[in-house]
Amino acid sequence: MQPTLYYCYDAYCGWCYGFSPVISRIFEEYQHSMTFEVLSGGMILPATPQPIAAMAGYIQKAYKTVEERTGIRFGEDWLWHIFHPDESDWYPSSEKPAIAMCVFRDYHPEQCVLFAGELQYALHYEGRDLCDDEAYRHLLVKYGIPEAAFYEKLHDPVYKEKAYEEFALVKELHVTGFPTVFLQVSDTKFYLLSRGYTDYTTLKKSIGEAMAK
Repeated sequence: MQPTLYYCYDAYCGWCYGFSPVISRIFEEYQHSMTFEVLSGGMILPATPQPIAAMAGYIQKAYKTVEERTGIRFGEDWLWHIFHPDESDWYPSSEKPAIAMCVFRDYHPEQCVLFAGELQYALHYEGRDLCDDEAYRHLLVKYGIPEAAFYEKLHDPVYKEKAYEEFALVKELHVTGFPTVFLQVSDTKFYLLSRGYTDYTTLKKSIGEAMAK
């Protein structure tokens, strides 16, 4: 069997945003020699919607650490919501971007790593609200996905169920933080490559070691 790399992430995870250039580079390098699967983790799934103010205080400090460690930059439009939480209308939830990923997979299953990066950039740099249907429209044009079909599926309970099945699978894999990367090289060999942010050189080395085993 061809090796499969599993990228467990969440669209709302700042560390995953910082990791996007790394996993995208790995994808570009290995896309012809292994399969890539993206699993949404359901990091933010409140029983009752909570405003961005509930987490803004923590993020105000944490985002700088992500920038310093990864070299990524958060956009002014996103930062406005973080530093003006009482004026923001954001109620973050991982549900809709996870459903969007499931719909995207119908059209371009081989490009889910790139789409994950697009979602993270749309949120963390462009300041698009991923709980708003409009946050996805520009990506439909870019990837040639028919709008009517996409939005019909985005609100179809079948795709919501698929998203929650992914959340459950990520839990079964004992993922406790994002990003987390696994590599399956056979029916019986499944390796944890990284947990948390990992730089390109370290991840590439871990892939090589797992493949050698």
